[in-house]
Amino acid sequence: MNFIGISRPAALVSLLVVTAACASAPGTNGGPSLGLEQSVRTPAFSFEADTFAFANLIGARHPNEPDIYAHYCFVLARGVRQFAQFARFDPALPKLDHASYVERVKQVVARPARDAALPPDDRVLIPGYANLRDFSRDEESAVKEGLGGAFWTWVHWTNWRVILPVSGSHQEEVAHEIVDQLRAGRLVQLLVTNWPKPELNHTVIAYESRPTAGGVEFLVWDPNNPDGPGIMTWQSSERRFWATDLYDTEQGPIRAFRMYYSLLL
Repeated sequence: MNFIGISRPAALVSLLVVTAACASAPGTNGGPSLGLEQSVRTPAFSFEADTFAFANLIGARHPNEPDIYAHYCFVLARGVRQFAQFARFDPALPKLDHASYVERVKQVVARPARDAALPPDDRVLIPGYANLRDFSRDEESAVKEGLGGAFWTWVHWTNWRVILPVSGSHQEEVAHEIVDQLRAGRLVQLLVTNWPKPELNHTVIAYESRPTAGGVEFLVWDPNNPDGPGIMTWQSSERRFWATDLYDTEQGPIRAFRMYYSLLL
């Protein structure tokens, strides 16, 4: 959900919250940015196989199209994590009917994304398909129905963070946490914003980090663009994130926050 169109509800709720969390970032001690000397990625994740085949649409870009699947970016990003952690696929088994697939999807997304990944035998079985991309392409309506509505993601209390200033040390801590989570084999869901510019209030999934001369590139899956990865860059000298190649977003400074990783956040 880019901030175009449905930006205000979450922001109005957010104004009720008056506290922010900042942390001191570990120093780099003159070494590689964030201590990253080589690429780190989530090993079990494939952009081509483990993401949804359909896109979240930006309502303002489709003004005369009723009933479009718009403003579901938080639902889809969280859903990618939930499928990665709680589902397994078996293409050798017979396919199910629409209602049965809806129920399987509901079982997957009923678990909080902050929970640890389940062992394979304890995961929700999705028969008839090899991966999430194939499943969501052929059973799009069942997947969307099972994922559920988006309203509560718009007004989630942590969305207030987009309207508050953050320090460079806070953003550096976020960058360190992304790398640490990727090293641990976990996908990282991020709330990204360039507020007060009315363009970006969105979420992406970081799945790979690559060291650069001036920082770190993070490859992300963007719910708005199922065709290829986006890029956001950590700029070490400026201690900030930069929208290098994010869908429908001009290049420029952005702020990033982790999402759905603890009971409160």
